[in-house]
Parts: sequence; C-alpha cells; structure tokens
Amino acid sequence: MTEANDLAAAAASPDPRIGLRAAVALRRLADALEVLQVDNARLQGWSWQEIADALDVTRQAVHKKHAGRTPAPMPTQEGEH
Repeated sequence: MTEANDLAAAAASPDPRIGLRAAVALRRLADALEVLQVDNARLQGWSWQEIADALDVTRQAVHKKHAGRTPAPMPTQEGEH
C-alpha cells in the first residue's frame, strides 16, 4: 500500500485525531503536487491561463500563488539522457 493510500484510509478513520492528522498530511501532499505540476507546466511553456483552467481557478489566483518562484527542472527518469 502506498503512503497516499494509507493517508486516504486514515482520513476515513472514526478517530478524529487520526482523521484530522491525515487531512493535514493530504493537504500538504496536494500542495506539493500542485507546485511540482505548475513548475512542469511552466517549463513546457504553458501560460498562466492554461494552468488556471486546469486548476479551475482564476489566472490571477494561480499567478499570485506561483509567479514568484523559479520552476525547478523536472527530474528525469532513470535511464534517460
């Protein structure tokens, strides 16, 4: 089972302490994934409007949240050159 699956299962726990901690961890994971994929999109030449459309937010919202950061290069898969 993956960490994300474990967190999803914990989020459904009847124990609020477990469920709330899982909710926080899932939120952090989602935020990290958004940053990774916004960087990926920018490196591939996507406009802020295209990214906003994909995230279902306004262009202004996504630009305000992500524009000040320099996109990190996407890691290459093992074996790629």
